[in-house]
Amino acid sequence: QLRLVESGGGLVQPGGSLRLSCAASGFTLDYYAVDWTRQAPGKEREGISCVSRSGKTTKYADSVKGRFTISRDDAKNTVYLQLNNLKPEDTAVYYCTADWSRDPSICTIRARDRDGAQGTQVTVSS
Repeated sequence: QLRLVESGGGLVQPGGSLRLSCAASGFTLDYYAVDWTRQAPGKEREGISCVSRSGKTTKYADSVKGRFTISRDDAKNTVYLQLNNLKPEDTAVYYCTADWSRDPSICTIRARDRDGAQGTQVTVSS
């Protein structure tokens, strides 16, 4: 069964940090670009970051640029999203999606349907 499993969320105070993981099972991420989307209650889905197959191309939404960092470890078949300087408006369910990509240097930020993804809850509150 091909799956992506998100983890690492939690409750954190404003200014705090978390590291989210997106682990693939049943397939290898080597040939996939990966992106993250978040969904907050009552708000539109927001595509926030992506990383290319090679890991050399990363992109961020303006709302998270300079605070979040995406990376990948293909040996662990996992993509990470480091969240720093968290704000209450970052509160959301975060989930990842993998896109098979012929070109190792490209990725695209998209606001993905959750489509049954488990996601991981991030809550930023004092």
